[in-house]
Amino acid sequence: MTENIPDRVFYRIKEVCTITGLKPHVLRYWEQEFKDIKPSKSSKGQRLYKRKDLDVIFTIKRLLYEKRFTIDGAKKYMSSRKHLLDQIRDDLIEVVRMLREGDQQ
Repeated sequence: MTENIPDRVFYRIKEVCTITGLKPHVLRYWEQEFKDIKPSKSSKGQRLYKRKDLDVIFTIKRLLYEKRFTIDGAKKYMSSRKHLLDQIRDDLIEVVRMLREGDQQ
């Protein structure tokens, strides 16, 4: 699914709809419900999505449409996933710190 995404910095909402198979009103609703979807706005006010936003959209789509999660269930899943990724990042930072200290001895 994600292998057919053109390699760009930004994607407009129409492109995101084409790539994901979702309607614009669904994307706008998901932006309100899921804080991980954060498109920036162009000078003309158009939504500009990044690749990270597309990855989140595909995850939410899979949770809602394939796994049959509710919106609240998907929010909780995304929140716990973010918490897990934050913990992994913190652990990796600690490992790097320990390795640097070991190199200095």
